[in-house]
Amino acid sequence: MSSLWFERTLVGETWADRVRLTLDGGLITGIVAGADPEPEDERHATAIPGLSNVHSHGFQRGMAGLTEYGGAAQDDFWSWRELMYRFLDHLDPDDVEAITAQAYVEMLQTGFTRVGEFHYLHHDPAGHPYGDLGEMAGRIAAAAAATGIGLTLLPVHYAHGGFGGAPAAPGQRRFLNTVDAFAALYDRSRAAIAALPDANLGVAPHSLRAVTPDELRDVVSLEPTGPIHIHAAEQVREVSDCIAWSGRRPVQWLLDEMALDQRWCLVHATHLDSSEVERLAASGAVAGLCPVTEANLGDGIFPAQAYLAASGAMGIGTDSNILIDPAQELRMIEYAQRLTLRARNVLGSDRPSTGARLFVKALTGGAQALGQASHGLNIGASADIVSLAADHPSTFGRQGDALLDSWIFAGTAGVVDTVWRRGAKVVVEGRHHQADAVAARYRRTLRKLLAA
Repeated sequence: MSSLWFERTLVGETWADRVRLTLDGGLITGIVAGADPEPEDERHATAIPGLSNVHSHGFQRGMAGLTEYGGAAQDDFWSWRELMYRFLDHLDPDDVEAITAQAYVEMLQTGFTRVGEFHYLHHDPAGHPYGDLGEMAGRIAAAAAATGIGLTLLPVHYAHGGFGGAPAAPGQRRFLNTVDAFAALYDRSRAAIAALPDANLGVAPHSLRAVTPDELRDVVSLEPTGPIHIHAAEQVREVSDCIAWSGRRPVQWLLDEMALDQRWCLVHATHLDSSEVERLAASGAVAGLCPVTEANLGDGIFPAQAYLAASGAMGIGTDSNILIDPAQELRMIEYAQRLTLRARNVLGSDRPSTGARLFVKALTGGAQALGQASHGLNIGASADIVSLAADHPSTFGRQGDALLDSWIFAGTAGVVDTVWRRGAKVVVEGRHHQADAVAARYRRTLRKLLAA
C-alpha cells in the first residue's frame, strides 16, 4: 500500500483540493479530500487521470517524418499508404517490438496510460505466417510489458483490397487471413497478452474495404463481450467507393447492418452526413478521432460540433504516431472547428471550459472504447495518474479547469511531470524510467532500416 497527496485533483469530473489517494494492488483504494499530508505521502501539485489512446499502429512511429516531401503526382492518403507498405516490407519482429516500445514510452511521457493497438502486421515479409501465429502479437505485448503501458490488443482481420471482396494488393500481403486463420491468430493473441496485469482483447475488422459483410459478421462473433474497432469513412474516396458498392455510405451501412452499440469504436468517421451524425451519436458507439494523423494525411475534418451537440461519445488516438501527445490531439480537434467555422471555443459547453470538456469526453469515451469499466481517479479504478508540473510556464498559477485549458492549448514539453501506471511510477520529471534503454534499441533499429 502507498499514498500520494496532491494540492488539487480531478476526482471523477470535479476538482477537489488537498486530496490524499491510497493505492493498493495497482488500484485506487481510498480518496480523501481536504486532507493534510501524512509523513509518508509523496507530494505533488496536480493530479489528473491518464488518458486512453484508442487507435495506434505502433510500428509506424519508425517512419514518422519520412514522407513529408512532394512528388510529381498529387500526394494524398493513398500515396502515403504505398510508402507505408514499402517501409513495413523491411520490418522483422525485433524491429516491430523496438519501434512500438519507443512509441509507448512517448505515450506515457505525454499522459496516455493505455493504448488500443490496432494490430494488422501479422506475417513475414513474404506474407507467410510465422511458426507462432501470435509472434507479432507477442512483440506488441513485450513492448507493453517493457514500458508498463496498459494494453488493449486489437488484432485486425484484413482479407481484401477493396469493397466487394476485391483482390488485395501486393503491399497488403503481410496483413491477410481467411476467417479461420484469423480465428486461430486471435486465440494466439489472447495467449500473448495473458501475462500482462490488466491487458484485454478486442477485435478489429479493418474496414468495409478489407472484409466482406459475411466476414465482418464472422469476425465480430469471435469476441462476444470486448471492444470492436473498425476504420470508417476516413477518406472521401472511401465514401464514394462504398456508395458504388452498396448504395450507402460506410457509416450508414454499419448503422443499418451491424446494430452498433457501446462496444464499437468507429475510427476516424471523418465524413458523416447529418443523419449519420445523429444516428452514430444515438448508437452509443465511440468515434475514435485521430486529428493529428488526419491532418497529416489530408483526410478531412470530423463534424465535432454537431456530434458533441448530439451527445456523441468520442476518444482520441495517435494512429500513425507522426506525433505523440494527447494535448495536441485535443487541441487539434478544437482548432479544426475554429478554422472551419471561423469562431472560438466552438466545443465549449456549460462547463464552460473547452479544454475540460474535451478532456472529459476523451477520458470517458476512450475508456469505453478500450473496454475499461472503471476509469478516472475513482475508488476501484486503476491507479493511472498524471501529475502536471506546478512551476511550468503554461500551468503556473492556474487552478481547476484552467489547468486543463492551459495544458491543452498552451502546453509545451515538460507539462507532464510524473506518471503512475497501476500505481507504479513510470515517468519522473517528464522522463520514462526506461527511456534511455528503449531509445538506444530504437536507434539501432532505425539505423538498420534506413540503411536498407
